[in-house]
Amino acid sequence: MTDFTRRRFLAAFTGTGLSAFAGCATPFSRGGRGPSPPIGEGDQDSDETFNPPTYTPPEPTPLPDPDVKRTLRATAATITLGPNATSQSWVYDGQYVGPELRVSEGDIVEVALQNDLPAVTTTHWHGIPLQNAMDGVPYVTQDPVTRGSSFTYTFRAEPPGTYFYHSHVGLQLDRGLLGPLIIEEDDPHIDYDREFTVIFDDYLNQPPEPLSDDGRDGMGGMGGMMGSDVRPPYTGLLADGRLPSNPRTLDVAEGERIRFRFVNAASATEFRTRLAGHQMTVSHVDGRPVDPVPVDEFVFGPGERYDAVVELTNPGAWQLRAAAVKGDESPARLDVRYGGHDGTPQAPDWGGRRLQYHDLHARDKISVSGSPDRVYDLTLSRAGRSYTWLIDGQAYPNAEPLDIREGEHVRFRLRNHSPVTHPMHLHGHFFRVGDALMDTIRVPGHMGQVSLDFRADNPGNWLFHCHNLYHLESGMARVIRYV
Repeated sequence: MTDFTRRRFLAAFTGTGLSAFAGCATPFSRGGRGPSPPIGEGDQDSDETFNPPTYTPPEPTPLPDPDVKRTLRATAATITLGPNATSQSWVYDGQYVGPELRVSEGDIVEVALQNDLPAVTTTHWHGIPLQNAMDGVPYVTQDPVTRGSSFTYTFRAEPPGTYFYHSHVGLQLDRGLLGPLIIEEDDPHIDYDREFTVIFDDYLNQPPEPLSDDGRDGMGGMGGMMGSDVRPPYTGLLADGRLPSNPRTLDVAEGERIRFRFVNAASATEFRTRLAGHQMTVSHVDGRPVDPVPVDEFVFGPGERYDAVVELTNPGAWQLRAAAVKGDESPARLDVRYGGHDGTPQAPDWGGRRLQYHDLHARDKISVSGSPDRVYDLTLSRAGRSYTWLIDGQAYPNAEPLDIREGEHVRFRLRNHSPVTHPMHLHGHFFRVGDALMDTIRVPGHMGQVSLDFRADNPGNWLFHCHNLYHLESGMARVIRYV
């Protein structure tokens, strides 16, 4: 049986679904009690066999009239990734990557999600600490949007930075339901002439399926040894929705300073990223400004974002590449071409100075210092040969919430008992690691450790999870509950 069915089976007999721990009053519109469905495959129209959990988001504070109003239509479409490379997928507004939403710092943004899919869906605004009811997590902050229906998200665009939006139902992100969200700052701390937003992703030419317990994925790929991992059988890696055989070309001029906004929107791929012939100066992590750091390359995991400025002082034609840290697909690619320079763009040589987390020093601060008010020691692991991923020995949705109180300084001490990296993402908050602020951090395998601190300043019920989509679908999530 699939992992989805297995977890359902266990929930039905153990009685340890989310609602057993929630203790809140009225849930969402369907009401009732009992185990919630897992975040699930995401292709079902509805799931009437399970009641939602008893999480209820706080009533959102009314906001002023919107400055920006948009509609996003989630729909099935044929997407073109290159010559002779088309695929049926699920996307926003009929395009992959979804339309860029670009707003100004402080804008009130209203986005109506229209669901024209044959399945339920939601939209999550990755990285933005908005009000809980607008976060887009099914059965935690809202009922999923049924087919033919709509849901309106309203939020204040702050803080400024590079973000993205995506479905948070099942494996829908790996179908292509994603797009960039840029909040322009009033007073950037870096100088630049132009900017490009670059979305890296991994590409399946078939509907995604859960990875199973028997060492095989549901799409024909082989699994790993006990405690290890398997990636889906990706057809290729994409930059801005194009295969490396059909790269986008960025036409530039000598002397320009270009700001790149890099987004790792992949479901299961860490990318090693470099522009041939140039250094990059990293200026932001997860949208938040840092003291500029010159580097030759950086690695980032699913859900992470980096901004970097490049001074164009080396005329020619150059490749910007993003290679899978683990995977044998051809690297995702963009071509950067100075005016008057034809010919095949030169590929980068890997090596040199690679960005490390300890290089990052935030220009903004959050008010966490001294001893925390609450500490959680959390292990990250796989449940033996089962393709079930755990936080502190429990698999979502049959996992106790992690309770905190408003105003507390909270510390999570994470220890990775598996051999694979986990990009851990916290909804609704930024956290501090070392001297950097971020919302997603890679916890290295083989007993890697990370300690993160945040201020409990945004009441509600927030998901904390691995942003490898297949780990999330298979249990690696917990709800952070304000009490």
